Amino acid sequence: MVSCKPKPVSKTIDKQSARVLSASYRTKSAAKPYVDAGDIDEQKDDYADYYVVVADTGEKYNVLRDKMLDLHQSLNVPIDTMGRTYNKVKDLIALPDNDEDEIFAGDYFQRRNISNTLSLEYLQPYLSSSKNKTIALVAGIYETKMSADSVLKSIAIPNAFTIKAHIYQGCLH
Repeated sequence: MVSCKPKPVSKTIDKQSARVLSASYRTKSAAKPYVDAGDIDEQKDDYADYYVVVADTGEKYNVLRDKMLDLHQSLNVPIDTMGRTYNKVKDLIALPDNDEDEIFAGDYFQRRNISNTLSLEYLQPYLSSSKNKTIALVAGIYETKMSADSVLKSIAIPNAFTIKAHIYQGCLH
């Protein structure tokens, strides 16, 4: 299990075991840092492959917001903004500056969990080759390709597509 909080650091120094060595430009052996294979496995466990259904993309928040509201009305799919709105001053989809989450207040964070809700997300975290400010009208994140393809068919939008995304699931705080 990976902890989100750092381990306490000992502030005491054992003066008896400390030695002062002279500097040398030659090494007698190569450094062999210890790597715990368990740590590598835990890092791999921090990611999951999910299927993201994208109904549309663009760079204008309000245009995509209107399309999201239309999809909500026509298909009765819930909307979950996760408290984020468009901040015109920052030109950013973000939580309010005064949000209780001090780390993400005033900033964007992506949808990361399985969800069958509509939302507006930046496309780049899901598709690294996309432009930085491209916004995606996401129609859900699904565990299986079959589920994602089913939703893709139901929304019946010509330019809609599915992305297999490698999404970070570890601690953000």
